[in-house]
Amino acid sequence: MTARDRTGNSGLKPILPGFYPDPTICRVGEDYYLSTSSFEYFPGAPVFHSRDLVNWSQIGHVLDRRSQFKLGDPRPSTGIYGSTLRHHNGMFWFITTNVSDYESGQVLVHAEDPAGPWSDPVFIAGAIGIDPDLCWDDDGACYLSWKAMSFTEGEIGILQARLDTANGRLLGDPYPIWQGSGMGAVEAPHLYRVDDYWYLLLAEGGTERGHCVTVARSMRPSGPFDPCPTNPVFTHRSSIHPVQNVGHADLVQTPEGEWAAVYLGVRPKGPTPGFHVLGRETFIAGIDWVDGWPCFDEDRFDVPATETAFTENFSTGELDARWVVPGGEPGNVTIRNDDGGISLSSLADGTPGLLCARVRDLGWAAEATLSGAGSFQLRLDDRYWYGLTVQDGQVRASASVGDIRHDLGTADATTPTVTLRIESVPASSPTVPLGHGGPDEIVLSVVGPSQPRELGRLDGRHLSTEVASGFTGRMLALQSAGPEGKFLSVSYTPQPLQ
Repeated sequence: MTARDRTGNSGLKPILPGFYPDPTICRVGEDYYLSTSSFEYFPGAPVFHSRDLVNWSQIGHVLDRRSQFKLGDPRPSTGIYGSTLRHHNGMFWFITTNVSDYESGQVLVHAEDPAGPWSDPVFIAGAIGIDPDLCWDDDGACYLSWKAMSFTEGEIGILQARLDTANGRLLGDPYPIWQGSGMGAVEAPHLYRVDDYWYLLLAEGGTERGHCVTVARSMRPSGPFDPCPTNPVFTHRSSIHPVQNVGHADLVQTPEGEWAAVYLGVRPKGPTPGFHVLGRETFIAGIDWVDGWPCFDEDRFDVPATETAFTENFSTGELDARWVVPGGEPGNVTIRNDDGGISLSSLADGTPGLLCARVRDLGWAAEATLSGAGSFQLRLDDRYWYGLTVQDGQVRASASVGDIRHDLGTADATTPTVTLRIESVPASSPTVPLGHGGPDEIVLSVVGPSQPRELGRLDGRHLSTEVASGFTGRMLALQSAGPEGKFLSVSYTPQPLQ
């Protein structure tokens, strides 16, 4: 049975659950490689490997040195935006935008092995904007396409220029190519040679509910491009599909000559307008070519269960790739203790450092065991978080919702070692108009000798993108709250969320 004969669950189930947006993919032989945006979190641009397009394992990060990912502006939803990963003439190429160092232009690195090490960057100062793409013609000429824009002056459009990859110099003035089908927020260009045509794939409508995929084709990589008569070729806008915001696609051809696409989507829950809490996730679809145009078959693949549970006791010499830091580096934030566990230090500006891991399930429970002072949080960013703090002999549950800070409850810390628990549970109220229930409720507890003692329970809507804005998703975070604090272990387990 071929892939096109199957009806699977890939339209509902992400291949990378959790905050893994803006996927880009390439294939070398039997091996597929995929990377995603990572925004302010360092290391940046996680990279994954697969042999079948549905089972993926992380093999590292593309940008694991600050020379590649300059800190610059560390605010939420800055950092590493949409990217392109390609293989050409025996070399892997990765190009992206670091919004924290925006005026330096696009960031280009290369590697012989996608697991690294990746080269120091070449900065393309002549291409200011986001979502860069690389493509080579039959003569070896490299074409750079990108969304030209300014965060203060607005959008310019999709531009293209030939590129010298050795030094980042544009070989001529940038020129406009196809600007989409007429919707707003035209971005994420990807250019492909398929048979006699060059196909230009775009994202339009913004990365929210109006998101979609459009395409045009030309006999030349520089155009002029003729749009597909049935654009958009993929969208869930104005539908009740459980996966929304679909778009920002990238195509790949299989060894058998078939085609597939990776794209981002969200799984909103709760009352209108729907609240997504995990960020934008990566999905897979099949591609058929009908009358010379790509057609998305989102249900083609059977996506197996993703192993998201983990237990971390910080006993090895290196942190697992799941751990990332906003505004800093894991090596500078974490301090390993000879007798086990880790302590956390402050960032260069004096603010407490955070060590974070993605939440990857709609329902879950996580526990952190620590001695001394420390905080265990669920966060979207520095203004939207719920957490538990051990300090001065007490455990305190707190919440930050925008500019509002509130303590929810306290308990005595009766032992030197304390286990804190955060979990996502079903909302206790129906949704509007029968109640006020959100996508879930977040329960903050301290684990006692018999059962957890609940110190706070809050509506999960406050930790959703629809409320907090931004481009990221929920993260578990460890933070210091005193000089003697030490985290001994962290565990995370998915659980049903009805």
